Parts: sequence; C-alpha cells; structure tokens
Amino acid sequence: MGSQCRDVAYLSASMPVNMGDWWFDIATSDHFWIRRRFEVMSRVADSAVRNARHAAEIGCGNGLLQRDIEDHYGIPVAGFELNEVALQKNVSRLSPLYCYNIHQRNPEFRGHFDLLLLFDVLEHIEDESGFLQSVKFHLAKFGTLLINVPAHQFFYSDYDRAAGHVRRYSVNELARVAEQNGFKVRALTYWGLPLVPLLLVRKAMSMQRSNGKAGFDSRGHTMNALLSLLARCEPLPQRFLGTSVMAVLENQA
Repeated sequence: MGSQCRDVAYLSASMPVNMGDWWFDIATSDHFWIRRRFEVMSRVADSAVRNARHAAEIGCGNGLLQRDIEDHYGIPVAGFELNEVALQKNVSRLSPLYCYNIHQRNPEFRGHFDLLLLFDVLEHIEDESGFLQSVKFHLAKFGTLLINVPAHQFFYSDYDRAAGHVRRYSVNELARVAEQNGFKVRALTYWGLPLVPLLLVRKAMSMQRSNGKAGFDSRGHTMNALLSLLARCEPLPQRFLGTSVMAVLENQA
C-alpha cells in the first residue's frame, strides 16, 4: 500500500505534535499490531462502524485506520490531523483530510459526527479532560466514540517516552475519565494479552540508541507473521491483562 498525494483542507495551521515522526514509517498496513487493532475494533464495535453515517478520526496520522475502514466497510472517515508529515503520508483514498485543531471547534462540525475514532491519541495529551470536551463538541448526542490507548502504567518504558506518551491506562482509569466527561461505557476490553512478554522485554531494554524505534519494529516478514498469529490467541472481551485498552463509548450530553 503506497502513499499518494492527497488534497488537504487547511482549517488550522499545521503544528508539531507530541509524537515521533519515525512512527509513521514503521507503522504500516501489514504490521501485526495494526492488523490486530483493527480486528479488535471489528469485534467490539462492528455495528457502530458499519452503521455510521458521518465518521471521523481525530489524530488520523498516516491514515491506516481510515484505509482499513474504507476497504472493509466501504465508508469514508474524515481525517483530522495537525502533523504535516502524517498528512503527507496519509494512505486513505476516499476520506477527506483536514489539517484541523479540534479545540478550534468549527461550527460546521458541531454535533456532526455519529462516530468518532480516537485511536492511540489520548495518551499523548496532557489535559485529557479538556481534550475530550473538544471531542464531544464534534459528536452527536448518543453518538459513538471509539478509543484505543496503551495499557498499564507499569509497562511505561523508553519506547513510550520516544513515542510521546504521557501515560498508559487501566480499564478502570479509562472508564473513569470517560464517565467524568459525560460518556457512557458500552464496551471495554484489554487486548494484546499474548504480547505482554514482549512489553516486559521492551521495558528491560535501553532504547536510547534507537530513539525507541525498536519497540515497534516487527523485524521482518516472518517475525511479523508469527506475531500476528500470536496476537490472536486471546479471548475478547477480557479485563485481565493486555498491552492496550479499547473502549466503545456513548455520548450522553
């Protein structure tokens, strides 16, 4: 899947974000973790995605999730992003792209979307409640917000620092933040249980020489295929342990 030149609507000025640009080169459509994340989303939120009339992804990055939803569900997902590098690498085909700061709260987007995706973004944000309130501005009442975040602060490592993560979450912590900001939890699960040993190894390694990149590199096709098989060996939903947390939330306000 190659990138292509896409038109971007600039509603805000582009700006640096708290995330390493190297991630957009390592995170590809066939990466085992990207594939498993999409599988988990399809398992816990299939109907919400399938029935969406107006969908958007906040922090869409290089468009991997947008492209997967386009290919599997046949619907566009508007992409909001501030990182110019990510916008240039975006691989979606049907979905409109916006350089847009959600705190700007453009009136045209007020309550417009019945589905918003916030995948691996919230952990980069210092003021999570302020950010979620701006997210809510864009979401219809009783609309669905899908969130994915890294799990368990114990696993916080050099990789997290290099990736710009402020924190990691437990299921209870994510549920608390969601409920404090007017969302009702419809589904909540850890995922990535078989990958926990890899996180422990990653935490034990010093990644300063590679700026953390080694923490996500699947190191070749064979290893990527093996890790993809391993990642599927878990029951879902589950609240025991995992490398990530995914939540399906309903906007109550």
